[in-house]
Amino acid sequence: MWGLIIFLAIILGGLLYIIGLFNGLVARRNAARNGFSQIDVQLQRRHDLIPNLVEATRAYMSHEKDTLERVIAARDAAVQAQRNLAASGTYQSPELVEKLGLAEQRLSNSLAQFTAVMEQYPELKADSVVKELMEELGSTENRVGFARQAYNDQVMFYNNACEMFPSNFIAGAFSFKPMKLLVLDDPKTVRSSLRISL
Repeated sequence: MWGLIIFLAIILGGLLYIIGLFNGLVARRNAARNGFSQIDVQLQRRHDLIPNLVEATRAYMSHEKDTLERVIAARDAAVQAQRNLAASGTYQSPELVEKLGLAEQRLSNSLAQFTAVMEQYPELKADSVVKELMEELGSTENRVGFARQAYNDQVMFYNNACEMFPSNFIAGAFSFKPMKLLVLDDPKTVRSSLRISL
């Protein structure tokens, strides 16, 4: 009788341990997904500011049509990459996360070129709307950087849980797939490129 009770207690303890490992993986995966949703919000804000900035500078930069078009094209590509990843429903597609990172890097590069060209137009530096939009964009870049760091930390914790013993057995049995870190330009570099000298 006592042998059966001990056997059932061991089985129940093992089951509870497995349930705990499974729930821990689910919690870490959901934390990473939530972290990405925070990036998503900040990227959307970034994408919304760029057309306003381009429009505010268009009158001053009429001879820089190519530069303006490159920024808008890069912004549109980044928006599409963001939509494709969101449409996947899980933010776990390594290919789509990488494509988003590359699209955002191209956008950052085009913004840096745009800012360099803006330096050639002193009247832009005096425009209060342009100054305000540049400050908002710089602030948004900070938020993107913080959100990306938080997301990448959560992904690291989740991926570690998927790879470490004994939770790796649960991850494999229940198809917990590793997630990809989001790699963007260094936010300090982007922020410094967005500063126009006043």
